[in-house]
Amino acid sequence: MSKKIKHELDIAKYTKAIEQNSESSGAYNNRANVYYREGFYDLAIADYTKAIELKPDYFLFYNNRGNVYQQIEEYEFAIADYNKAIELNPNNGMPYNNRGFAFLMIGKLGDAERDIRASLELNANNIYALNSMAELYAARNNTEEACRWLRKAIEKGYNNWTYVRTSKTYDNIRGSECFRKIIKSGRAEEQGN
Repeated sequence: MSKKIKHELDIAKYTKAIEQNSESSGAYNNRANVYYREGFYDLAIADYTKAIELKPDYFLFYNNRGNVYQQIEEYEFAIADYNKAIELNPNNGMPYNNRGFAFLMIGKLGDAERDIRASLELNANNIYALNSMAELYAARNNTEEACRWLRKAIEKGYNNWTYVRTSKTYDNIRGSECFRKIIKSGRAEEQGN
């Protein structure tokens, strides 16, 4: 079954669940997750917003909606959602990392570092926060530190090679020897060598 067909079936399943119980915040969240993966960002935001209306004290809905805002480069809205997610659950590291990434994207590198480090204090093996640290050091043009953090993320299991190869967050170090070596090892890993 193709991904597209699976997503269409999932949307139909969650829509039916919502029709059967219009108070199901989980069904709205799950349908929003599918919309988000499919790139239907307005629909995802609408469903996450409905999930929040139904269950305003659940941090994950704010975190998820923040991710959509971040995807469409509405960083201030994303930061506001991550703030609420952190307020509701200060012991979960993902909203810290996500807010740190949003700060990185708007050039607030000090705030970005504070949040990414907070995420790593909560979970030192968070591969996304390790990658975010690499991106932070790339933004600071600190090639060696960026590569060190990226290698650490990869050692812990980070393997989104398409992202590493194409993200503008790595543009400052893309031509460096250490980054090229990391990319080369990623290609070998993808080819199963």
